[in-house]
Amino acid sequence: MSGHSKWAKIKHKKGITDAKRGAAFTKITREIVTAAKEGGGDPDVNPRLRTAMLRARGLGMPSTNVDNAIKKGTGDIEGVVYESFTFDAYAPGGVAVFIEGLTDNKNRTTAEIRTILNRKNGALASPGSTAFIFSKKGLIEVDVKSIDESALMDIILEAGADDMVTEGDIYSITTEPSRLEAVRVVLEGKKVVMKTAEVTMIPTTTKKIAGAEARAVLALIETLEDYEDVQNVYANFDISDEDMAALGE
Repeated sequence: MSGHSKWAKIKHKKGITDAKRGAAFTKITREIVTAAKEGGGDPDVNPRLRTAMLRARGLGMPSTNVDNAIKKGTGDIEGVVYESFTFDAYAPGGVAVFIEGLTDNKNRTTAEIRTILNRKNGALASPGSTAFIFSKKGLIEVDVKSIDESALMDIILEAGADDMVTEGDIYSITTEPSRLEAVRVVLEGKKVVMKTAEVTMIPTTTKKIAGAEARAVLALIETLEDYEDVQNVYANFDISDEDMAALGE
């Protein structure tokens, strides 16, 4: 949990360049196409599509792009078919890494990810060797300035969430994946503004790293995330607040 939020803060602090915005558009377009293909083009009955559309809106993607991606997924217009993939890997310091993505060429993607890992002192691992370290959970993040902690706790527990922790200026709420949508709807109904609401992978154990190792791990994760075939990168690192602040400068 802490690694997820701290890394998100560093990315936010760095901002998003035009090149990275273009890559982000490519990633979310693939997610919208795949979500619409698997669950239909109506976001009211397709939570995965609705989540992807919210992310697209947050990135400032034009509505015409979103509409075209949905139509490609539903087959209303011709589009590329994407295949989902996962890879298990290790980063410097023995940090476990789990990679998810969408590609139209699995062989190319495998070669590219292997190259990235080799260049950044990581290594591809055998299937399943790191996946078991992570647990799939719904994750909702709320700014601590927007609502009192006890009031939010009452709302989320009544809605069926599992837990909530405060991490700096963020409340991190966890749910079972199947309960994410129900909890999100309740929070929305209570006018609670959410920064994120998504299904993610949370490590059940963490690996403490610092100094050069910490810098190397974050460099690897950033490079993997920049690769357009990769949708999500999860890692079980635990870096102190002091080191994280230094690395974000």
